[in-house]
Amino acid sequence: MTKKKKIPVHKRPSWDEYFLEMASLVAKRSTCLRRSVGAVLVREKRILATGYNGAPSGLKHCIEVGCLRLKLKIPSGERHELCRALHAEQNALIQSSLHGISVKGATLYATNQPCVICAKMLINAGIKEIVIAQGYPDKMAMDFLKQAKIKIRKI
Repeated sequence: MTKKKKIPVHKRPSWDEYFLEMASLVAKRSTCLRRSVGAVLVREKRILATGYNGAPSGLKHCIEVGCLRLKLKIPSGERHELCRALHAEQNALIQSSLHGISVKGATLYATNQPCVICAKMLINAGIKEIVIAQGYPDKMAMDFLKQAKIKIRKI
């Protein structure tokens, strides 16, 4: 009689873990000198678009020309208009738009909490839920998202 060989069991990630790991992978493309952020837009367990923080297409990235916000010692969460990069959430929304993909009712998975500018865009894009790995110093963004009844979870 032969013994049956045990098949090793591995832990499959939950859907939240899976998409947050994808957001972390996307963040590795970031060209920001201060913070690498990745975002993944998902609906019905399908990826709609991804984005990372970096300069607009065709323009030099911060890793090439430096960071004005670093030079001016501007604290995190302040003076976003001085940054040459688009945020990961913005790039994910733009990518979906460029390819004609509606994100209404989608979930955003992101390595960090959105800033207030991104929060306003996500509200108007119809995002229903946001799952983040880390926070961000922007209370107004959280207030807006709560007022818009967008579910926010930190994993």
